[in-house]
Amino acid sequence: MRLTENFFLRTMAIKILITGGTFDKEYDELNGKLFFKDTHLPEILQLGRSNLKVQIRTLMMIDSLEMKDTDRELMVSHCQQCEEEKIVITHGTDTMEQTAKVLGQAKLNKTIVLTGAMIPYKFGSSDGLFNLGSALAFVQTLPHGVYVAMNGKFFNWNNVRKNKASGIFEEL
Repeated sequence: MRLTENFFLRTMAIKILITGGTFDKEYDELNGKLFFKDTHLPEILQLGRSNLKVQIRTLMMIDSLEMKDTDRELMVSHCQQCEEEKIVITHGTDTMEQTAKVLGQAKLNKTIVLTGAMIPYKFGSSDGLFNLGSALAFVQTLPHGVYVAMNGKFFNWNNVRKNKASGIFEEL
């Protein structure tokens, strides 16, 4: 019975990897700048009354414009090594499609969904809550592959771009 329980938990759990991005930014009222303190994911999941079994791991807290190839390699490595087959990655929106491409080209036998926010969670009107909820639903239902989940839609890793004029993600 114990082996079956462990197998069930391992296959049903969702790994959430935190990388930073607008999702987790804070606002410093004294200097008017955005900064990182800690992830808001546990609070968001609690507010959403999530019953999902998740394992949260903070890999980094950086703006995606500052992300380097070594940071993307770290994400690939964590996705390869984790037991979970369903992975959600919170990521900055400016270079999300670049990271999705690196993960897609790694050809991992897992379902990986990247998501983010245009407005920080702490601003109170963030799209991040909706995007995270969508990503968690998509990761449970999509076949193995790499996807971007934004604005209520999912996109294949090799068919997505951020439209900087409209601020939404779209197919190529």
